Amino acid sequence: MLSPTLSEALKSYRIGERLRALRTARRLGLVELGSHTGLSPALLSKIERGRLFPTLPTLMRIAMVFNVGLGYFFDEERRRPAIALVRAAERLEFPDLPDGEPPAYTFECLDYSATERKFNCYLARFRPGRVRGHRHAGAEFIYVIRGRLGLRVADQEHVLEAGDAAYFDASAAHYYRRIGRPACHALVVTQGQSEAAVAARGAPRK
Repeated sequence: MLSPTLSEALKSYRIGERLRALRTARRLGLVELGSHTGLSPALLSKIERGRLFPTLPTLMRIAMVFNVGLGYFFDEERRRPAIALVRAAERLEFPDLPDGEPPAYTFECLDYSATERKFNCYLARFRPGRVRGHRHAGAEFIYVIRGRLGLRVADQEHVLEAGDAAYFDASAAHYYRRIGRPACHALVVTQGQSEAAVAARGAPRK
């Protein structure tokens, strides 16, 4: 049980208001956010209404869905910096799905320190023999840095070599697959995507 002093101090950060603003800006419902964080919609609603103060691990789970740092919720001035740097040594690598399945690819968020971003940038490393698709609102851009990559949009597949790029409507189901044994890396930029978009299951396999 928090003391009145601690409660008032936490209220001054308006964590619930900031969470609601972040969620509504990305057009996520409480149920959808709950499915991506593993938290119940009721608990998220209490946090947004200031009825409950989240623990740091809980808040970190929420922050990771939106690709923001904990500072988003605690920066009192909320000034938007002119530049946000992400050093190579600071990046973390994540699997495409968090549920323990063998990943189709791993990714590093290249812009996680930027808040209220207009698009999202990732460095993706594709694994051999695995295909997993997804779809989301907005557009997607990919630039192949190394290797060969199969990009399937709707019912048509295109083979991209190192140096090739593609821009496409991301609301169509799209799938990536590494071609051959050499490593395959690509820069992926998404616009209009909910960071909580879930990879679709049942992608066609080649």
